[in-house]
Amino acid sequence: MIAITGAAGFIASVVAQRFNDLGFNDLVLVDNFSFTQKAYTTANLKFAHKIERSIFIDWLESTDEKIDFVFHLGARTDTTEMNVELFNTLNLHYSEAIWKVCTEKNIPLVYASSAATYGLGEFGYKDDHEVVNSLKPLNPYGESKNDFDKWVLKQSTTPPFWAGLKFFNVYGPNENHKGRMASVIFHTFNQIKLNGEMKLFRSHNPNYTDGGQLRDFVYVKDVANVCEFLMQIKVTSGIYNLGSGKARTFLDLATLTFKALGLEPKISFVDTPLDIRDKYQYFTEADMSKLKAAGYDKHFHSLEEGIADYVGNYLMKLS
Repeated sequence: MIAITGAAGFIASVVAQRFNDLGFNDLVLVDNFSFTQKAYTTANLKFAHKIERSIFIDWLESTDEKIDFVFHLGARTDTTEMNVELFNTLNLHYSEAIWKVCTEKNIPLVYASSAATYGLGEFGYKDDHEVVNSLKPLNPYGESKNDFDKWVLKQSTTPPFWAGLKFFNVYGPNENHKGRMASVIFHTFNQIKLNGEMKLFRSHNPNYTDGGQLRDFVYVKDVANVCEFLMQIKVTSGIYNLGSGKARTFLDLATLTFKALGLEPKISFVDTPLDIRDKYQYFTEADMSKLKAAGYDKHFHSLEEGIADYVGNYLMKLS
């Protein structure tokens, strides 16, 4: 059995679907399933158990069923949430508890870290264990992810295999419920459908033009590919970046979304909201050399390929 936390969420539901497609139907789906707006993400999944997040750790400790792998992808991901204790409870301590059970029961574990741990990129974007203690995340969400990475690296007893994945800007199907936290591609598509135009954040950094802010956008299907690889291969345990490896501008993103719809771009700019302006990342780009050196050689979708697939095969079918 494969246990997947956050299974009703964006990334985890796509990973679960990938395992179904590979013939793994004995999944253990873990989440808070009371949020009906997320019901669509698990509606077509095949699984053995659906377990509420609040009782999963007790279940994992006590079950006699063989759990072959745990993907701990569930987390509170709102970068505008300032309640540190909430993140400590849901992201840090919950993750510590899962780690301990996986260690005791000899279960391989992959968990979701985040590129938010890199802050403004003062120490670059290389997934080197030596810099983890020096990183300066910009918000409590990023701090909670980095706190767990730091805790993991201090552990003398570990699961038989473990990997922490620093997700960069993931986009793709099953993010409809994420509201403000959904990808800019999702918001661009919906703004175009509603108003025929897209409003991007204006640059408040003299080193970047309006729309010239750069991010590493990674298609969720590539994330699922990497999760499959890590379950099958079990490379050297450690923390790994998971991005496309290529930074692209928000202007590229918006323009490509118009193109996928067969429309001429109509793009304007608005001020970045004050609540995130001083913590806004103007550049992220995953150094993917560590994962590639571990043997991962699959092609990552370019932004052109990912947006064309996402818009043409998913978003347009929902609108």
